[in-house]
Amino acid sequence: HVQLVESGGGSVQAGGSLRLSCEVSGITEGTNCMVWFRQAPGKEREGIAGLYTGSGATYYAGSVKGRFTISKDNAKNTLYLQMNLLKPEDTAMYYCAADLRRFCAVSWSELQYTYWGQGTQVTVS
Repeated sequence: HVQLVESGGGSVQAGGSLRLSCEVSGITEGTNCMVWFRQAPGKEREGIAGLYTGSGATYYAGSVKGRFTISKDNAKNTLYLQMNLLKPEDTAMYYCAADLRRFCAVSWSELQYTYWGQGTQVTVS
């Protein structure tokens, strides 16, 4: 069965960097859409970075564009989120999610994504 397991969260000072990992298992070869979401206390979950594995196209929310980079290492079956120039407002629980449909299109709608990780906390002070 499909499993997504995030890691790499932690506490960092403003201006610092973190790299989140999302280890993926149970997905056979094929294209899919993978997205990082985050949820800050008292706020709705928001999509911030997406990847369509078929073309390698990446998508970013305006709040993280230029600071965050999504990527995937197919050999390791791991999705990454490199976060630079972190701000206190980046503090949130971060989740990776997957839509396994071949002809998916990346969107920020939570309803699109069938598979979710358990989340990893990022705190920026």
